[in-house]
Amino acid sequence: MSTPNEQRGRLAQLWKDAAALELDAALVSALPNVRYLTGFTGSNGLLLVTERQATLFTDPRYTLQARTESAGSGVKVVIAKKSLEEALTPRLAKLKRIGFENNRLSYRAWEHLQRNLPLSASLKPLGNVLEQQRMVKSPTEIAAIRESVNINSQAFAAALTRFRPGMTETDFAAEIEYQMRLLGADKPAFDTIVAFKKNSALPHARPGNARIDGNGLLLIDMGTFRGGYASDMTRCVHLGKPGAKTRDLYRAVLEAQLAGVNTVAPGVSAGDVDVATRRVLRKHGLAKFFVHSTGHGLGLEIHEAPRLGRADETKLQAGMAITIEPGAYIDGVGGVRIEDTVLTTPTGVEILTPTAKELVFL
Repeated sequence: MSTPNEQRGRLAQLWKDAAALELDAALVSALPNVRYLTGFTGSNGLLLVTERQATLFTDPRYTLQARTESAGSGVKVVIAKKSLEEALTPRLAKLKRIGFENNRLSYRAWEHLQRNLPLSASLKPLGNVLEQQRMVKSPTEIAAIRESVNINSQAFAAALTRFRPGMTETDFAAEIEYQMRLLGADKPAFDTIVAFKKNSALPHARPGNARIDGNGLLLIDMGTFRGGYASDMTRCVHLGKPGAKTRDLYRAVLEAQLAGVNTVAPGVSAGDVDVATRRVLRKHGLAKFFVHSTGHGLGLEIHEAPRLGRADETKLQAGMAITIEPGAYIDGVGGVRIEDTVLTTPTGVEILTPTAKELVFL
């Protein structure tokens, strides 16, 4: 879901960043980054970028796919007969300082390269230059995220119409993911969370055999990939009539979520958004029950930079797609999390998630 011009521009920016680090080449091993730069979507690939040429290494399974998907980016495709590292090694002979993704490259691959490098060559950390580049989305990427968000919300609405009391958490999670596929999602962005009653107090609960029946809070965290781009949303529904504690908890988390959303603007730090949500929960005596960060970037991966935590000083920029998802989790009462995917705009924020945030009753 990116244009050839965007891919060529990204490759040029990567080379500019590598040259600034006094590198002779940049070796890209993270598949989302390979896709970002070339359009290649296969499960096995390495990309070597030098001043004169970008070369994509993959295996025979992807001969046609690699040449088709990466054609517009101008990369040269090399089909490896053995491992990708073995195919790559001869291309390093005249290079001296090779940047590698030190937070992405496997130890096995690093060890092979170290063992086979020319004596005059060395591996140097490339850092997170590509993750930094990917934080600001192009119009093409924003359109893909918007489509993913809409499919996700439609799947939520469709699944609710199929809900029947007595379904297990696993049953309902499967129904949600089935509706995603029917609506055109590539796949779920992560394992769908469906957590009923006491399980909703587990921030990353796994659906189990608990039956969704009677009276209680039901937390649903779901996301899709569409065109390679992620969406993420959490909503809560309630079976039966909620008690006063549940209503108060929900209102407090909603107030915190809205405070976080309203803080988003260019120039605001990611940490400031986190502070805004925590300030509200602290006012309601719930600060100690908020046990994760306020949100995260998303795009080709469900979790990308920036991380909206209190220590993150990243300044938000127009084009950043992020989540705002404060929560409070109380043993014996339950947990509430409310999450939207939002876009930082030149003047503030746009909430991409169309699903209403009022507590739904089933």
